[in-house]
Amino acid sequence: MPAPGGGALTGAPARRRRRGRRPGPIAGAASVQVPPSSDTALDDEALAQRKGRQRHGRPVGRYLMCVHVGRKATQIAVLEGRLLIEHYVAHDDEAQIHGNVYLGRVQNVLPGMEAAFVDIGTPKNAVLYRSDVHLGTSGGDDAGPPPRIEELLRPRQTVLCQVTKNPIGHKGARLTQEISLPGRFVVLVPNSSTYGISKRLFDDERKRLRAILDQIKPQDHGLIVRTAASGATTGELQRDVGHLVRLWERIDEQARRAQAPVLLHREPNVAVRVIREEFNPSYRSVMIDDPSLYEEVHGYVASIAPELSDRVELYDAAAEPLPLFERHRVHEQLHKALDRKVWLPSGGSLVIERTEALTVIDVNTGRNVGRTNLEETVYRNNLEAAEEIARQLRLRDVGGIIVIDFVDMELKGNRDDLMRVFREALARDKTRTQVFEVSELGLVQMTRRRIGEGLIEALSSTCPTCDGRGVVFDTDP
Repeated sequence: MPAPGGGALTGAPARRRRRGRRPGPIAGAASVQVPPSSDTALDDEALAQRKGRQRHGRPVGRYLMCVHVGRKATQIAVLEGRLLIEHYVAHDDEAQIHGNVYLGRVQNVLPGMEAAFVDIGTPKNAVLYRSDVHLGTSGGDDAGPPPRIEELLRPRQTVLCQVTKNPIGHKGARLTQEISLPGRFVVLVPNSSTYGISKRLFDDERKRLRAILDQIKPQDHGLIVRTAASGATTGELQRDVGHLVRLWERIDEQARRAQAPVLLHREPNVAVRVIREEFNPSYRSVMIDDPSLYEEVHGYVASIAPELSDRVELYDAAAEPLPLFERHRVHEQLHKALDRKVWLPSGGSLVIERTEALTVIDVNTGRNVGRTNLEETVYRNNLEAAEEIARQLRLRDVGGIIVIDFVDMELKGNRDDLMRVFREALARDKTRTQVFEVSELGLVQMTRRRIGEGLIEALSSTCPTCDGRGVVFDTDP
């Protein structure tokens, strides 16, 4: 799942206020010059590409985003055609802190766990592991052995940190000292030498962007170029970098004056975060059923991608015969995503079981009897299952360890094809995954990065009668 950075609370208003100003040099950058107008303006071909395809005056795209604001939560559904592929839920509570930047105070250091518990002002202390401690600010010696955590941190010490994982259940939030602030085109990594460009971009575009970044990169900060930077002009990249540098300077200044624990930078509304990470010409529309959120999102898109602002639409629930999620069959698909059993097109099925340690997925042929022979039937069923499993992992936001029991196949070539198709399907998932080869027991083991709660946890609560066990014991046998 989204990364931290500036948005509507800090990004959009700042952009609008500075719109008429001439871009100046970026603090900390080496001989950064204001780009000439030719570097800022887009030619007709580039502008048409930015606007995306249209048909009969209406935008055309592969994806549709629906944003529903409820009494307790904001839900965002992403559809590919009519198929629901991703769903985000943001509750209006203190647990949604992923990406926030805090000045925390170390409560205690546990050498045996190589971790420290940090008070950031939340009900539960957050945890900072040794691997997430920023050595550049802790006096580590690269020539010798890596210092232990008790040598880097001590109780009551203040630390500048960022949340990388929301608190889940009885576990507190996870922290890192390597702050990252994403904008529309780049991610700024303060006080770092990080320098990278998205591997999803073509080689020619990577070379063009690298040449631009060599001119505008701040001396003391790292930069990571995002996929959205494809086709961005020098002026656009410079403004994005300048905004992030100014944002970091404000955070750094507050950290010098504040007393821990204190929140220094809050992530914007979930809709703005998803727009920042996802929105591009592939989306035919973003429909929002709340007027105030529509104004906020429309203003943000108008500031970062004005050519796409007409694709942000207000869905008038009072004038429409059906609510937004019902009109696009989101509710129906969400209910199916909460079931433990998922049917495949040919008659096979998946059974998805969650445990505290891992998620297990069992693949069955079910009603799929095939037409030729058993091996071919099983092979086709497994290929269908591989595509559907990749979609279900994204839709349900399943994280952690995942074990998949595909139906056994005799031919090695079929097993190799299955793993190839499965990895290609997972490549469409932005969340980092790692897949291992089929084990001796015929199981496929994989991991998917866990950032927050999954779909079931977000849309349900633990049963008070059985305490989530799914059974009620007879008290009078």
